[in-house]
Amino acid sequence: MNSSTTWPCAALANASLSSRTTLKIGGEVEVLLEPTDPEELRLAWMAAHEAGVPVRLLGGGANLLIEDGVLPGVVIATARMRRIFRLGDRWEGDPYMLDEEGGAEPAPEKTTGLVAWCGATLPALVRTAYDLGWTGLEGLIGVPGHLGGGVRMNAGGKWGELWDVIESVRVIGKGGEVFDLDRKDCSPSYRNGNLGDQIVTGAVLRLEPAPKPEVFERMKAYLAEKKAAQPVTESSSGCIFKNPDPELSEGRSAGLLVEQAGAKGLTRGGAIVSPLHGNFILNRGGAKAADVLGLIDEVVERVADKTGIPLEREVEIWRNEG
Repeated sequence: MNSSTTWPCAALANASLSSRTTLKIGGEVEVLLEPTDPEELRLAWMAAHEAGVPVRLLGGGANLLIEDGVLPGVVIATARMRRIFRLGDRWEGDPYMLDEEGGAEPAPEKTTGLVAWCGATLPALVRTAYDLGWTGLEGLIGVPGHLGGGVRMNAGGKWGELWDVIESVRVIGKGGEVFDLDRKDCSPSYRNGNLGDQIVTGAVLRLEPAPKPEVFERMKAYLAEKKAAQPVTESSSGCIFKNPDPELSEGRSAGLLVEQAGAKGLTRGGAIVSPLHGNFILNRGGAKAADVLGLIDEVVERVADKTGIPLEREVEIWRNEG
């Protein structure tokens, strides 16, 4: 990479990435860019393309495994883009760029909307909705990551998915153009926001008013259920595999298939297939990307041998060959 490249936002050379993922695994990237608002993100994305180098977008680091070594090119991190706005029925100018004191004062009964930048964390969105007395996001309690990644992969589960409450998303197209997409334009599905190569910079979420004690009780119940079945507090990337077609698997989830194949508790180096839930691989401390990749391959092979069902990987892998 040309060392004289001028970037439109904060840039850090040879930046470590492991601490920026929920699995706590990964090497370095040649250049890490940290935009602070959607326009800086757009400019950073275009600058990397104009420089002719590989470019990747990093949110909260969930659903991601980064190989050890040095990633070539640029990683753009959204961690500094955490703004969440309360949206009224009217506003002045661009709702994605409202100041805290800007925009029209909305009528209280018409304010069950949030505008969030892509770096807003899912826990912060859940907490904000609760604080405002709104329902619709409590099913995401305990889910890590940022809004941008959550929109792209339609984060969630049986307690609800993020796209259940999304009204529209703002994206950057291949040519750097910025435009909004309504939910009906995207047709999101299981683990797929159906956005292709477009980059999410933010989203409008529409929620419903609800008594805060009721919202709190749902949050409490969902989190307790998740903690009983999933290693919520341990270092993982989230679910490793997508649930297969229920007709093919006779209704068995990926986690159950892993358990039935006798793969729970398998270890390699510092990594282990969670004894609690077969669809999670944990970093017990000091695990390398190769440990996790080896376990993924072994689990896939065992499940295929036992059931004949091919597991499809959900976790994204960034390989250091570019």
